[in-house]
Amino acid sequence: MLMETLSRWIGGVNDVLWTYVLVAALLGCAVWFTLRTRGVQFRLLGEMMRVLGESAGSGPKGERHVSSFQAFAVSLASRVGTGNLAGVATAIVVGGPGAVFWMWVMAVIGGASAFIESTLAQVYKTKDGKDFRGGPSYYMEKALGKRWMGVLFSVLLIICFAYGFNGLQSYNMSSALEYYIPGYSESSYPMIVGLILAVGTGLIIFGGVHRIGFITSVMVPIMAGAYLLIGLFTIVTHLPQLPGVLAMILSEAFDVQAIMGGLAGSAVVIGIKRGLFSNEAGMGSAPNAAASASVSHPAKQGMVQVISVFIDTLLICSATAMMLLLSGVQGEAGVLDGIPFVQKAISANVGTWGIHFITASIFAFAFSSLIGNYYYAESNILFIKNNKVLLFVFRCTCLLAVFLGAQADFSLVWNLADITMGCMAIVNIIAILLLGNIALKVLKDYETQKKAGKNPVFKAENVGIKNTDCWK
Repeated sequence: MLMETLSRWIGGVNDVLWTYVLVAALLGCAVWFTLRTRGVQFRLLGEMMRVLGESAGSGPKGERHVSSFQAFAVSLASRVGTGNLAGVATAIVVGGPGAVFWMWVMAVIGGASAFIESTLAQVYKTKDGKDFRGGPSYYMEKALGKRWMGVLFSVLLIICFAYGFNGLQSYNMSSALEYYIPGYSESSYPMIVGLILAVGTGLIIFGGVHRIGFITSVMVPIMAGAYLLIGLFTIVTHLPQLPGVLAMILSEAFDVQAIMGGLAGSAVVIGIKRGLFSNEAGMGSAPNAAASASVSHPAKQGMVQVISVFIDTLLICSATAMMLLLSGVQGEAGVLDGIPFVQKAISANVGTWGIHFITASIFAFAFSSLIGNYYYAESNILFIKNNKVLLFVFRCTCLLAVFLGAQADFSLVWNLADITMGCMAIVNIIAILLLGNIALKVLKDYETQKKAGKNPVFKAENVGIKNTDCWK
Protein backbone atom coordinates (compact mmCIF):
# COMPACT_ATOMS: atom_id res chain seq x y z
CA MET A 1 0.00 0.00 0.00
CA LEU A 2 2.82 2.38 0.91
CA MET A 3 4.62 1.66 -2.37
CA GLU A 4 1.42 2.19 -4.36
CA THR A 5 0.82 5.54 -2.64
CA LEU A 6 4.44 6.60 -3.18
CA SER A 7 4.32 5.54 -6.83
CA ARG A 8 1.06 7.46 -7.36
CA TRP A 9 2.50 10.58 -5.67
CA ILE A 10 5.71 10.48 -7.72
CA GLY A 11 3.68 9.93 -10.88
CA GLY A 12 1.57 13.00 -10.07
CA VAL A 13 4.61 15.18 -9.43
CA ASN A 14 6.13 13.90 -12.67
CA ASP A 15 3.01 14.80 -14.66
CA VAL A 16 2.86 18.36 -13.29
CA LEU A 17 6.60 18.91 -13.76
CA TRP A 18 6.66 17.70 -17.36
CA THR A 19 3.26 18.92 -18.53
CA TYR A 20 3.47 22.47 -17.27
CA VAL A 21 6.78 23.60 -15.75
CA LEU A 22 9.28 21.99 -18.12
CA VAL A 23 7.33 22.42 -21.34
CA ALA A 24 7.06 26.16 -20.65
CA ALA A 25 10.69 26.50 -19.53
CA LEU A 26 12.30 24.53 -22.36
CA LEU A 27 10.00 25.98 -25.02
CA GLY A 28 10.61 29.52 -23.79
CA CYS A 29 14.37 28.93 -23.64
CA ALA A 30 14.39 27.53 -27.20
CA VAL A 31 12.44 30.50 -28.60
CA TRP A 32 14.65 32.99 -26.73
CA PHE A 33 17.91 31.54 -28.06
CA THR A 34 16.50 31.17 -31.56
CA LEU A 35 15.88 34.92 -31.51
CA ARG A 36 19.19 35.81 -29.82
CA THR A 37 21.27 33.74 -32.28
CA ARG A 38 19.19 34.97 -35.24
CA GLY A 39 18.20 31.41 -35.99
CA VAL A 40 21.68 29.85 -35.90
CA GLN A 41 20.15 26.43 -36.56
CA PHE A 42 18.86 27.68 -39.94
CA ARG A 43 21.51 30.21 -40.99
CA LEU A 44 24.52 27.95 -40.50
CA LEU A 45 23.03 24.57 -41.47
CA GLY A 46 25.47 24.15 -44.37
CA GLU A 47 28.42 25.05 -42.15
CA MET A 48 27.18 22.56 -39.54
CA MET A 49 27.29 19.73 -42.08
CA ARG A 50 30.81 20.72 -43.14
CA VAL A 51 32.10 20.88 -39.56
CA LEU A 52 30.59 17.48 -38.73
CA GLY A 53 33.08 15.81 -41.05
CA GLU A 54 36.12 17.50 -39.61
CA SER A 55 38.77 15.45 -37.90
CA ALA A 56 40.14 16.51 -34.55
CA GLY A 57 43.77 15.51 -35.12
CA SER A 58 45.10 18.90 -34.09
CA GLY A 59 47.10 17.74 -31.10
CA PRO A 60 50.70 16.51 -30.93
CA LYS A 61 51.53 13.52 -33.08
CA GLY A 62 50.78 10.20 -31.40
CA GLU A 63 48.05 11.55 -29.12
CA ARG A 64 44.54 10.23 -29.43
CA HIS A 65 41.69 12.69 -29.50
CA VAL A 66 37.92 12.35 -29.51
CA SER A 67 36.87 13.77 -32.84
CA SER A 68 33.96 16.10 -33.41
CA PHE A 69 32.12 13.23 -35.09
CA GLN A 70 32.77 10.82 -32.21
CA ALA A 71 31.45 13.33 -29.67
CA PHE A 72 28.43 13.82 -31.94
CA ALA A 73 27.94 10.03 -32.07
CA VAL A 74 28.08 9.68 -28.27
CA SER A 75 25.42 12.37 -27.82
CA LEU A 76 23.29 10.90 -30.60
CA ALA A 77 23.66 7.44 -29.05
CA SER A 78 22.15 8.74 -25.82
CA ARG A 79 19.40 10.69 -27.59
CA VAL A 80 18.42 7.83 -29.89
CA GLY A 81 16.86 5.20 -27.68
CA THR A 82 13.66 3.22 -27.38
CA GLY A 83 11.87 6.56 -26.92
CA ASN A 84 12.26 7.05 -30.67
CA LEU A 85 10.06 3.97 -31.13
CA ALA A 86 7.86 3.53 -28.06
CA GLY A 87 7.81 7.26 -27.24
CA VAL A 88 6.54 8.28 -30.67
CA ALA A 89 3.93 5.50 -30.62
CA THR A 90 2.68 6.66 -27.22
CA ALA A 91 2.59 10.29 -28.37
CA ILE A 92 0.40 9.37 -31.35
CA VAL A 93 -1.92 7.20 -29.26
CA VAL A 94 -2.34 9.78 -26.47
CA GLY A 95 -2.05 13.08 -28.34
CA GLY A 96 -3.13 12.01 -31.83
CA PRO A 97 -1.20 12.41 -35.12
CA GLY A 98 -0.97 16.16 -34.54
CA ALA A 99 1.58 15.49 -31.80
CA VAL A 100 4.10 14.66 -34.53
CA PHE A 101 3.97 18.24 -35.83
CA TRP A 102 4.82 19.66 -32.40
CA MET A 103 7.70 17.21 -32.08
CA TRP A 104 9.05 18.70 -35.32
CA VAL A 105 8.58 22.23 -34.01
CA MET A 106 10.52 21.44 -30.83
CA ALA A 107 13.41 19.96 -32.78
CA VAL A 108 13.64 22.98 -35.07
CA ILE A 109 13.62 25.65 -32.37
CA GLY A 110 15.33 23.45 -29.76
CA GLY A 111 18.42 23.39 -31.95
CA ALA A 112 19.29 26.88 -30.67
CA SER A 113 19.32 25.71 -27.04
CA ALA A 114 21.48 22.74 -28.05
CA PHE A 115 23.95 25.12 -29.69
CA ILE A 116 24.20 27.37 -26.62
CA GLU A 117 24.69 24.63 -24.01
CA SER A 118 27.18 22.63 -26.09
CA THR A 119 29.22 25.71 -26.99
CA LEU A 120 29.42 26.64 -23.30
CA ALA A 121 30.51 23.08 -22.48
CA GLN A 122 33.38 23.43 -24.97
CA VAL A 123 34.44 26.85 -23.65
CA TYR A 124 34.67 25.62 -20.05
CA LYS A 125 35.91 22.05 -20.62
CA THR A 126 38.94 20.79 -18.72
CA LYS A 127 41.88 18.56 -19.64
CA ASP A 128 41.94 15.08 -18.10
CA GLY A 129 45.22 13.51 -19.17
CA LYS A 130 44.96 13.33 -22.96
CA ASP A 131 41.19 13.65 -22.89
CA PHE A 132 38.74 16.50 -22.37
CA ARG A 133 35.67 16.48 -20.18
CA GLY A 134 33.08 19.05 -19.26
CA GLY A 135 29.38 19.85 -19.28
CA PRO A 136 26.90 21.98 -17.35
CA SER A 137 28.50 21.26 -13.97
CA TYR A 138 31.78 22.65 -15.24
CA TYR A 139 30.34 25.88 -16.64
CA MET A 140 28.25 26.35 -13.51
CA GLU A 141 31.43 26.23 -11.43
CA LYS A 142 33.81 28.15 -13.69
CA ALA A 143 31.52 30.75 -15.27
CA LEU A 144 28.97 31.26 -12.49
CA GLY A 145 31.30 30.48 -9.59
CA LYS A 146 28.70 28.14 -8.08
CA ARG A 147 30.24 24.72 -7.45
CA TRP A 148 27.26 23.71 -5.29
CA MET A 149 25.04 24.19 -8.34
CA GLY A 150 27.34 22.01 -10.43
CA VAL A 151 27.36 19.27 -7.78
CA LEU A 152 23.56 19.37 -7.58
CA PHE A 153 23.31 19.04 -11.35
CA SER A 154 25.80 16.16 -11.36
CA VAL A 155 23.95 14.22 -8.66
CA LEU A 156 20.63 14.63 -10.49
CA LEU A 157 22.16 13.51 -13.80
CA ILE A 158 23.85 10.45 -12.26
CA ILE A 159 20.64 9.26 -10.59
CA CYS A 160 18.69 9.82 -13.78
CA PHE A 161 20.99 8.47 -16.49
CA ALA A 162 23.29 5.96 -14.79
CA TYR A 163 20.62 4.18 -12.75
CA GLY A 164 17.10 5.11 -13.87
CA PHE A 165 17.38 5.37 -17.65
CA ASN A 166 20.02 2.68 -18.04
CA GLY A 167 17.86 0.30 -16.03
CA LEU A 168 14.96 1.21 -18.32
CA GLN A 169 16.97 0.62 -21.51
CA SER A 170 18.05 -2.77 -20.17
CA TYR A 171 14.44 -3.65 -19.35
CA ASN A 172 13.27 -2.65 -22.84
CA MET A 173 15.89 -4.88 -24.46
CA SER A 174 15.02 -7.79 -22.23
CA SER A 175 11.23 -7.46 -22.59
CA ALA A 176 11.55 -7.35 -26.40
CA LEU A 177 12.32 -11.09 -26.24
CA GLU A 178 8.89 -11.95 -24.79
CA TYR A 179 7.58 -12.28 -28.36
CA TYR A 180 9.96 -15.18 -28.98
CA ILE A 181 10.04 -17.02 -25.63
CA PRO A 182 6.74 -18.12 -24.03
CA GLY A 183 6.71 -17.42 -20.30
CA TYR A 184 9.86 -15.34 -20.68
CA SER A 185 9.34 -13.04 -17.69
CA GLU A 186 8.81 -16.00 -15.33
CA SER A 187 11.91 -17.85 -16.56
CA SER A 188 15.63 -17.44 -15.85
CA TYR A 189 16.21 -15.81 -19.26
CA PRO A 190 15.89 -12.19 -18.02
CA MET A 191 18.73 -12.85 -15.57
CA ILE A 192 20.89 -14.33 -18.34
CA VAL A 193 20.11 -11.39 -20.65
CA GLY A 194 20.92 -8.96 -17.83
CA LEU A 195 24.26 -10.68 -17.25
CA ILE A 196 25.15 -10.56 -20.97
CA LEU A 197 24.21 -6.87 -21.19
CA ALA A 198 26.21 -6.03 -18.06
CA VAL A 199 29.30 -7.84 -19.37
CA GLY A 200 29.00 -6.20 -22.80
CA THR A 201 28.58 -2.77 -21.25
CA GLY A 202 31.49 -3.37 -18.89
CA LEU A 203 33.87 -4.26 -21.73
CA ILE A 204 33.15 -0.88 -23.29
CA ILE A 205 33.00 1.45 -20.30
CA PHE A 206 36.17 0.09 -18.70
CA GLY A 207 37.92 0.84 -21.99
CA GLY A 208 37.51 4.59 -21.48
CA VAL A 209 36.19 7.45 -23.57
CA HIS A 210 38.07 6.44 -26.73
CA ARG A 211 36.42 3.03 -26.83
CA ILE A 212 33.03 4.60 -26.11
CA GLY A 213 33.59 7.10 -28.94
CA PHE A 214 34.70 4.39 -31.35
CA ILE A 215 31.81 2.02 -30.60
CA THR A 216 29.15 4.71 -30.89
CA SER A 217 30.67 6.26 -34.03
CA VAL A 218 30.35 2.86 -35.71
CA MET A 219 27.09 1.63 -34.19
CA VAL A 220 25.03 4.81 -34.43
CA PRO A 221 25.38 5.44 -38.20
CA ILE A 222 24.68 1.77 -39.00
CA MET A 223 21.60 1.39 -36.81
CA ALA A 224 20.17 4.80 -37.68
CA GLY A 225 20.81 4.23 -41.40
CA ALA A 226 19.08 0.84 -41.43
CA TYR A 227 16.09 2.21 -39.54
CA LEU A 228 15.75 5.20 -41.85
CA LEU A 229 15.88 2.91 -44.90
CA ILE A 230 12.91 0.94 -43.58
CA GLY A 231 11.08 4.21 -42.96
CA LEU A 232 11.89 5.36 -46.49
CA PHE A 233 10.74 2.03 -47.91
CA THR A 234 7.44 2.39 -46.03
CA ILE A 235 6.90 5.90 -47.43
CA VAL A 236 7.76 4.89 -51.02
CA THR A 237 5.44 1.88 -50.93
CA HIS A 238 2.61 3.99 -49.49
CA LEU A 239 3.02 7.17 -51.53
CA PRO A 240 -0.71 7.51 -52.39
CA GLN A 241 -1.56 7.67 -48.66
CA LEU A 242 1.24 10.10 -47.76
CA PRO A 243 -0.58 13.39 -48.58
CA GLY A 244 -3.54 12.30 -46.48
CA VAL A 245 -1.30 11.44 -43.52
CA LEU A 246 0.53 14.78 -43.70
CA ALA A 247 -2.80 16.62 -43.94
CA MET A 248 -4.04 14.71 -40.88
CA ILE A 249 -0.91 15.64 -38.90
CA LEU A 250 -1.33 19.33 -39.71
CA SER A 251 -5.08 19.49 -39.17
CA GLU A 252 -4.96 17.71 -35.81
CA ALA A 253 -1.96 19.78 -34.69
CA PHE A 254 -4.20 22.87 -34.73
CA ASP A 255 -7.45 21.31 -33.52
CA VAL A 256 -8.47 24.13 -31.18
CA GLN A 257 -11.46 22.25 -29.76
CA ALA A 258 -9.32 19.26 -28.80
CA ILE A 259 -6.62 21.51 -27.30
CA MET A 260 -9.07 23.48 -25.17
CA GLY A 261 -10.84 20.27 -24.13
CA GLY A 262 -7.79 19.07 -22.24
CA LEU A 263 -4.46 20.85 -22.42
CA ALA A 264 -2.45 18.13 -20.67
CA GLY A 265 -3.49 15.48 -23.17
CA SER A 266 -3.55 17.68 -26.26
CA ALA A 267 -1.43 17.17 -29.35
CA VAL A 268 0.46 20.36 -28.51
CA VAL A 269 1.61 19.35 -25.03
CA ILE A 270 2.13 15.66 -25.82
CA GLY A 271 4.11 16.49 -28.96
CA ILE A 272 6.26 19.11 -27.24
CA LYS A 273 6.82 16.82 -24.28
CA ARG A 274 7.86 13.82 -26.39
CA GLY A 275 10.01 16.02 -28.63
CA LEU A 276 11.87 17.44 -25.64
CA PHE A 277 12.20 14.03 -24.04
CA SER A 278 13.65 12.56 -27.22
CA ASN A 279 16.08 15.23 -28.44
CA GLU A 280 17.04 16.54 -24.95
CA ALA A 281 17.79 20.04 -26.29
CA GLY A 282 18.37 22.37 -23.34
CA MET A 283 18.36 19.63 -20.73
CA GLY A 284 22.10 19.62 -20.12
CA SER A 285 22.82 16.01 -21.03
CA ALA A 286 24.42 16.27 -24.49
CA PRO A 287 26.95 18.98 -23.46
CA ASN A 288 28.76 16.29 -21.46
CA ALA A 289 29.63 14.58 -24.74
CA ALA A 290 30.16 17.83 -26.65
CA ALA A 291 32.90 18.87 -24.23
CA SER A 292 34.98 15.78 -25.01
CA ALA A 293 35.67 16.76 -28.64
CA SER A 294 38.99 18.22 -29.74
CA VAL A 295 38.09 21.13 -32.03
CA SER A 296 39.72 24.44 -32.96
CA HIS A 297 36.71 26.52 -31.91
CA PRO A 298 33.89 25.86 -29.37
CA ALA A 299 31.20 26.97 -31.84
CA LYS A 300 32.08 24.02 -34.08
CA GLN A 301 30.88 21.47 -31.55
CA GLY A 302 27.87 23.63 -30.72
CA MET A 303 26.85 23.43 -34.38
CA VAL A 304 27.47 19.68 -34.57
CA GLN A 305 25.09 19.13 -31.65
CA VAL A 306 22.33 20.93 -33.55
CA ILE A 307 22.63 18.25 -36.25
CA SER A 308 22.24 15.59 -33.53
CA VAL A 309 18.90 17.13 -32.47
CA PHE A 310 17.67 17.23 -36.07
CA ILE A 311 18.64 13.61 -36.79
CA ASP A 312 17.00 12.36 -33.61
CA THR A 313 13.61 14.00 -34.15
CA LEU A 314 13.25 15.15 -37.75
CA LEU A 315 14.60 11.88 -39.17
CA ILE A 316 14.38 8.96 -36.73
CA CYS A 317 11.20 9.96 -34.85
CA SER A 318 9.61 10.94 -38.17
CA ALA A 319 10.49 7.53 -39.62
CA THR A 320 8.65 5.87 -36.72
CA ALA A 321 5.67 8.21 -37.13
CA MET A 322 5.37 7.43 -40.85
CA MET A 323 5.61 3.68 -40.22
CA LEU A 324 2.77 3.96 -37.72
CA LEU A 325 0.47 6.35 -39.57
CA LEU A 326 0.84 4.72 -43.00
CA SER A 327 0.22 1.21 -41.68
CA GLY A 328 -3.52 1.51 -41.17
CA VAL A 329 -3.11 -0.02 -37.70
CA GLN A 330 -5.02 1.88 -35.03
CA GLY A 331 -3.28 2.31 -31.68
CA GLU A 332 -5.20 2.39 -28.44
CA ALA A 333 -4.01 3.52 -25.01
CA GLY A 334 -3.48 0.60 -22.64
CA VAL A 335 -4.36 -1.91 -25.36
CA LEU A 336 -2.06 -1.31 -28.31
CA ASP A 337 0.62 1.33 -27.72
CA GLY A 338 4.37 1.55 -27.25
CA ILE A 339 6.53 -1.17 -28.78
CA PRO A 340 3.62 -3.59 -29.54
CA PHE A 341 2.00 -0.81 -31.65
CA VAL A 342 5.27 -0.32 -33.56
CA GLN A 343 5.68 -4.07 -34.08
CA LYS A 344 2.14 -4.53 -35.39
CA ALA A 345 2.41 -1.47 -37.64
CA ILE A 346 5.69 -2.46 -39.24
CA SER A 347 4.42 -6.01 -39.69
CA ALA A 348 1.48 -4.57 -41.63
CA ASN A 349 3.89 -2.50 -43.74
CA VAL A 350 6.59 -5.03 -44.65
CA GLY A 351 5.48 -8.42 -43.30
CA THR A 352 6.31 -10.42 -40.17
CA TRP A 353 10.06 -10.04 -40.68
CA GLY A 354 9.50 -6.42 -39.66
CA ILE A 355 8.85 -7.59 -36.09
CA HIS A 356 12.34 -9.12 -36.00
CA PHE A 357 13.77 -5.90 -37.40
CA ILE A 358 12.09 -3.87 -34.64
CA THR A 359 13.50 -6.24 -32.02
CA ALA A 360 16.98 -5.76 -33.47
CA SER A 361 16.41 -1.99 -33.54
CA ILE A 362 15.37 -1.98 -29.89
CA PHE A 363 18.59 -3.77 -28.93
CA ALA A 364 20.77 -1.47 -31.06
CA PHE A 365 19.07 1.75 -29.95
CA ALA A 366 18.90 0.78 -26.28
CA PHE A 367 22.47 -0.53 -26.08
CA SER A 368 23.87 2.60 -27.69
CA SER A 369 21.87 4.63 -25.15
CA LEU A 370 23.41 2.60 -22.33
CA ILE A 371 26.87 3.63 -23.51
CA GLY A 372 25.99 7.29 -24.11
CA ASN A 373 24.16 7.58 -20.80
CA TYR A 374 27.08 6.06 -18.94
CA TYR A 375 29.52 8.52 -20.46
CA TYR A 376 27.40 11.46 -19.29
CA ALA A 377 27.33 10.06 -15.77
CA GLU A 378 31.10 9.35 -15.69
CA SER A 379 31.91 12.94 -16.59
CA ASN A 380 29.80 14.10 -13.66
CA ILE A 381 31.28 11.62 -11.18
CA LEU A 382 34.71 12.97 -12.10
CA PHE A 383 33.43 16.51 -11.52
CA ILE A 384 32.31 15.67 -7.99
CA LYS A 385 35.56 13.83 -7.15
CA ASN A 386 38.26 12.62 -9.50
CA ASN A 387 39.20 9.40 -7.73
CA LYS A 388 40.05 6.04 -9.34
CA VAL A 389 38.52 3.96 -6.55
CA LEU A 390 35.28 5.97 -6.62
CA LEU A 391 35.15 5.65 -10.41
CA PHE A 392 35.64 1.87 -10.24
CA VAL A 393 32.88 1.47 -7.63
CA PHE A 394 30.61 3.73 -9.69
CA ARG A 395 31.17 1.63 -12.82
CA CYS A 396 30.30 -1.52 -10.90
CA THR A 397 27.04 0.01 -9.61
CA CYS A 398 26.16 1.06 -13.18
CA LEU A 399 26.60 -2.53 -14.36
CA LEU A 400 24.45 -3.71 -11.44
CA ALA A 401 21.67 -1.33 -12.58
CA VAL A 402 21.88 -2.80 -16.11
CA PHE A 403 21.79 -6.36 -14.71
CA LEU A 404 18.80 -5.72 -12.42
CA GLY A 405 16.94 -3.59 -14.96
CA ALA A 406 16.70 -6.53 -17.38
CA GLN A 407 14.79 -8.53 -14.81
CA ALA A 408 12.03 -6.27 -13.50
CA ASP A 409 9.82 -3.29 -14.31
CA PHE A 410 10.99 -0.83 -11.65
CA SER A 411 8.40 1.78 -12.63
CA LEU A 412 8.85 3.67 -9.34
CA VAL A 413 12.58 4.06 -9.98
CA TRP A 414 12.00 5.21 -13.54
CA ASN A 415 9.34 7.74 -12.53
CA LEU A 416 11.84 9.07 -10.02
CA ALA A 417 14.42 9.25 -12.83
CA ASP A 418 11.95 11.36 -14.85
CA ILE A 419 11.64 13.79 -11.95
CA THR A 420 15.41 14.04 -11.49
CA MET A 421 15.76 14.68 -15.22
CA GLY A 422 13.19 17.45 -14.98
CA CYS A 423 14.99 19.05 -12.03
CA MET A 424 18.30 18.66 -13.87
CA ALA A 425 16.84 20.48 -16.87
CA ILE A 426 15.59 23.36 -14.72
CA VAL A 427 19.04 23.82 -13.15
CA ASN A 428 20.65 23.81 -16.63
CA ILE A 429 18.09 26.23 -18.09
CA ILE A 430 18.84 28.74 -15.31
CA ALA A 431 22.56 28.43 -16.04
CA ILE A 432 22.40 28.81 -19.82
CA LEU A 433 20.03 31.77 -19.57
CA LEU A 434 22.57 33.46 -17.28
CA LEU A 435 25.51 32.51 -19.52
CA GLY A 436 23.89 32.89 -22.93
CA ASN A 437 25.81 36.08 -23.75
CA ILE A 438 29.11 34.20 -23.51
CA ALA A 439 27.98 31.66 -26.11
CA LEU A 440 26.78 34.52 -28.33
CA LYS A 441 30.26 36.13 -28.12
CA VAL A 442 31.79 32.81 -29.18
CA LEU A 443 29.38 32.56 -32.13
CA LYS A 444 30.18 36.11 -33.22
CA ASP A 445 33.92 35.37 -33.03
CA TYR A 446 33.44 32.27 -35.19
CA GLU A 447 31.43 34.10 -37.84
CA THR A 448 33.89 37.02 -37.91
CA GLN A 449 36.80 34.67 -38.57
CA LYS A 450 34.85 32.78 -41.24
CA LYS A 451 34.03 36.01 -43.05
CA ALA A 452 37.76 36.81 -43.03
CA GLY A 453 38.39 33.52 -44.84
CA LYS A 454 40.03 31.80 -41.85
CA ASN A 455 39.54 28.39 -40.31
CA PRO A 456 38.31 29.73 -36.93
CA VAL A 457 40.66 29.22 -33.99
CA PHE A 458 39.43 30.30 -30.57
CA LYS A 459 41.36 32.28 -27.97
CA ALA A 460 39.34 33.15 -24.90
CA GLU A 461 41.11 36.42 -24.18
CA ASN A 462 40.21 37.76 -27.63
CA VAL A 463 36.53 37.83 -26.63
CA GLY A 464 37.01 38.70 -22.96
CA ILE A 465 36.24 35.27 -21.50
CA LYS A 466 38.05 34.17 -18.33
CA ASN A 467 38.41 30.97 -16.25
CA THR A 468 38.97 28.66 -19.24
CA ASP A 469 41.50 25.83 -18.97
CA CYS A 470 41.86 24.91 -22.63
CA TRP A 471 41.56 28.12 -24.66
CA LYS A 472 44.36 30.35 -23.35
